[in-house]
Amino acid sequence: MMLNKYQRIIIDTNALMAIVQFKVDIFEELKSCCDFKYEVAILKGSIDELNKLADKDKSKESRTAKLLLQIIKSKKLIVMLHPEGYVDDLLVDYSKRGFLVLTQDIPLKKQLTRPYLTLRQKKIVIMVK
Repeated sequence: MMLNKYQRIIIDTNALMAIVQFKVDIFEELKSCCDFKYEVAILKGSIDELNKLADKDKSKESRTAKLLLQIIKSKKLIVMLHPEGYVDDLLVDYSKRGFLVLTQDIPLKKQLTRPYLTLRQKKIVIMVK
């Protein structure tokens, strides 16, 4: 008997920013890319980053952060609590432990354990194996 096992996909802050920046629905893209059961999560540190950006003046970055916080809430993303630390280092650690990470960050991608997810041509989510 096989248990219903879900793969957890952790979305990095910059991948979330792509929703607004490139007008891409990464959630629909994940459905196309991933032929397995998964749940989508975000690190508490990423939420904190967005809250800091949202609290700035009426900049474009602030408006984007507020919109992304609404999207996180409406999509009911799992918020992963974690020890204090630099978000990228935490993502590398989760990657080593078998979590899939979706990111646009080139230096981060070089540190992740494969497979991981990224955007190709600013519109298609692909798995890098």
